[in-house]
Amino acid sequence: MPPTKKRKTASSAKTTADTDTAAPTENTDQVAVNSEETSKADSTEQPATKPERHEEGESSTTAPTTNSADKAKERMARFRALQARAKTSSDQNLQEATKESQRLATDPTALTALHRRRDIAAHKLLKAETEEGGEDFERKRAWDWTAEESERWDRRLRKKAAHRDNNAFQDYRAEGVKAYKRQVREMAAPDLERYARDKMAAIERAAAAGGLDIVETEDGELVAVDRDGSFYSTADSTTFVENKPDRAAVDRLVSDLKKAEEVRMRKRRERMAKNGDEGDVTYINEKNKQFNQKLSRFYNKYTADIRDSFERGTAI
Repeated sequence: MPPTKKRKTASSAKTTADTDTAAPTENTDQVAVNSEETSKADSTEQPATKPERHEEGESSTTAPTTNSADKAKERMARFRALQARAKTSSDQNLQEATKESQRLATDPTALTALHRRRDIAAHKLLKAETEEGGEDFERKRAWDWTAEESERWDRRLRKKAAHRDNNAFQDYRAEGVKAYKRQVREMAAPDLERYARDKMAAIERAAAAGGLDIVETEDGELVAVDRDGSFYSTADSTTFVENKPDRAAVDRLVSDLKKAEEVRMRKRRERMAKNGDEGDVTYINEKNKQFNQKLSRFYNKYTADIRDSFERGTAI
């Protein structure tokens, strides 16, 4: 016979439901316990991590503060250095301006005269003290100079005295001689290298042409002998016209001529200003100048309008 089927009764259904409800409860209790353990572990781990974040925040806030303070200090130091430099510059400018104003207010001629008087007074005082001591003043003063310097000074004094005596106009020949000597003194130094080079070139040309013989002496010195008398210049020679000066010599000559013209015009202006003729020149000689002054003295008041009109027309 087949086994009989078990029927569910109310009690069995109740026990089954109790077991079903108990299992989820156990599961939920287990989940709650696990969650509590996890939360405890998190709570125990959190205090260890929180201080690190706090320290990071403190370092991040401290670093910008330190950088800004350093920048402010550096800026202040540069500003104070600029202030000190500006103050030094202003002080120096004030000192230079004061010196310049004092220099402009001082008359150079008066200052030179004052220095000259001071030197003369010191010379006289030293001479008086030396003579009171029974010593020779000239001998004592000569101790400060060498023999060469003393001779050079005496020669300079003699030359100065001769120039002083020869200062007045004598004749045009003497004036020409003085001008020539002055130009010779101011002349540039001769180019000896160029002279020697040109001389050797001329000797070689003359030797190649056959008009010059090169003879060697017993000492081994070479001597040029003019065979037909055409090499060395004479009074009838015209070879100097073939000389062509270089560009620098021509420029130097032009500058000398310009300088002489400027000196002449400056002296003319000074002479005209001294005589009261700063305007246009209306005379050809001294007598004509006096005649024009006489006419101006009597007729200027009548011809002023005519002259003004003429000048305006000329300007237009």
